[in-house]
Amino acid sequence: MLDSNASLNISHPAPGDWFVVAHLPTASQKIEVKGFVPTCAYVFQPDMLVVRTVEVSILEPDVPLPQTLLSHPSYLKIFIPEYTQELQLELQGCAANGSLGCPVRLTVGAATLPRNFQKVFMCVSPTGACRLLLPSPPWDRWLQVTAKSLAGPRVLVAFQVVAALTACRPWNLNFQHLPQSSLNESCNASTGLLPPHPGDHSDHGLGGSSRRHGGPCCLASYPVIREDLDVVSVRFWPVDRVWVRVRPATPSVMRLYMDTGMDSGGSLTVSLRANKTGITNSTLVAVCVNAASPFLGFRTSLNCTTAFFQGSPLTLSAASHKADLIIPYPETDNWYLSLQLMCPESPEECEQASVLVETTLTLVPCLNDCGPYGQCVLLRRHSYLYAGCSCKAGWRGWSCTDNSTAQTVAQQRVAALLLTLSNLMFLAPIAVSVHRSLLVEASVYAYTMFFSTFYHACDQPGEAVLCILGYDTLQYCDFLGSGVSIWVTILCMARLKAAQKHVLFLLGTLIFAMSLQLDRRGAWNMMGPCLFAFVVMVTMWVYRCGRRRHCYPTSWQRWAFYLLPGISMAALGIAIYTSMMTSDNYYYTHSLWHVLLAGSAACLLPPREEHTTPWACSQKLTCHYQICKNHREDLYTVT
Repeated sequence: MLDSNASLNISHPAPGDWFVVAHLPTASQKIEVKGFVPTCAYVFQPDMLVVRTVEVSILEPDVPLPQTLLSHPSYLKIFIPEYTQELQLELQGCAANGSLGCPVRLTVGAATLPRNFQKVFMCVSPTGACRLLLPSPPWDRWLQVTAKSLAGPRVLVAFQVVAALTACRPWNLNFQHLPQSSLNESCNASTGLLPPHPGDHSDHGLGGSSRRHGGPCCLASYPVIREDLDVVSVRFWPVDRVWVRVRPATPSVMRLYMDTGMDSGGSLTVSLRANKTGITNSTLVAVCVNAASPFLGFRTSLNCTTAFFQGSPLTLSAASHKADLIIPYPETDNWYLSLQLMCPESPEECEQASVLVETTLTLVPCLNDCGPYGQCVLLRRHSYLYAGCSCKAGWRGWSCTDNSTAQTVAQQRVAALLLTLSNLMFLAPIAVSVHRSLLVEASVYAYTMFFSTFYHACDQPGEAVLCILGYDTLQYCDFLGSGVSIWVTILCMARLKAAQKHVLFLLGTLIFAMSLQLDRRGAWNMMGPCLFAFVVMVTMWVYRCGRRRHCYPTSWQRWAFYLLPGISMAALGIAIYTSMMTSDNYYYTHSLWHVLLAGSAACLLPPREEHTTPWACSQKLTCHYQICKNHREDLYTVT
């Protein structure tokens, strides 16, 4: 959408669920601080306008339907029952203004995206037969047919449409051990000797010539049980069997019921394994996976193409007795697995042969749970539930198996060491604080160093990961320690009285804890308290300058060797944190941020008080015996 509005016109759309997906272009790799950049809200509001065709003629099998075309097209529909093998459409008696010729274009089927499988048939020859043959049309649904005149606007075209359905009788295998001869006899039997099947649909117009004369057995149907395991997790398995017997006479077909409307958000996995003892070097098992109707023409082609669907072909042979197929986000429909034994070199060897094939048919949310470099997530958009893999460490793909942009294990370890060991720089402000008897500040720096180290050890996307606590807990403690470290450093520079300083330390920590709970990544939640501390520091420095009538701090060495380097490191760290970090250089820039934050804190801490000796706090921790003297005076009464 380059403009504010866009439209898409789809004529004769296929029935079922249609999906509209909107997404923004790929975001830049720059890591932006929340609150420093404007947030843009994009609103996507789709509207749908449906125009329905009112006059639709019903085309019955083997019944000619007269049609007349002038300026508007003619709309027809025919119901395709279950077990329909072929559909043939024929135009008869076509004439334009009384003369021979048939300038008519037939469009069969409904429009789909992104690929359109509609069949367009034009009959312009005055003498040739106008027929369209569709193998394996979609079962149990209405099929749309649109006839449009190719002549002028005032030319009258008259013709008749005849539809012929070729049906076959399925053999429903309900027994685990069915002899080969039993199947052949049943396939060759007449219609009256065949057992009734609930899928005949004789009342839908399939009682034409094919039914009256008894159709041949075109497939062996294996009943399948659907077992719902979890959300977007289903298993399909044949009734009372694990193996499916595949024969050369007819295809063995399994129907997978995936028309509930909640199955298109996962991945359909098909795993096949042929019995090694049953398959020879001259035989192979041809397999097709199709939606809407099974592929039955193994004797003429192995491309798995039905009337309106391109299936997925698989083969099992002596060299490769295993085959796997993965279909992400399968279409909401009944899916069919067709198998047939083939002997390309010597067909006579297949007359009495059969092969057992083990089938594993499942619908899973994510393939292999996205592997070690991904996480399977379930997402819901309005009423549609679907699953996907959230990859990490540069891995991509349906199941996070594409390593074209992935980090190596060595790169992951280097990144983890940089982000964790850079926190050891906080040992410098800890030592300076202890040396100057600033125990509270030293405790805050030690807290920050500890939780920042283990948070970044847990925040790694690859194999170099170590989590001593929950990820959310470590992240919260890291953010809290960073903010409180800046808070206590600025207030310590203000040189407040001990009581005032400790009260502000406690109040600031509580405010940080509250603000981080509200919005952990908000920039102003951390900058607000820090700016308040900076105002307090500047106010105290200005007060001392006015009282002493001299610049504060008074020593130029203090400014040259401590304050200016500390301010420079702090400014550089803020610039890197807010504007230079990207996803590619995060490991280096954030490690440098740790070093600069700790180095600025060590330089900006004020010197110790004049009456305090170095390491005074350590001298109070005695590790030896002392001789205690009693200075109490005993008073005696003299009488």
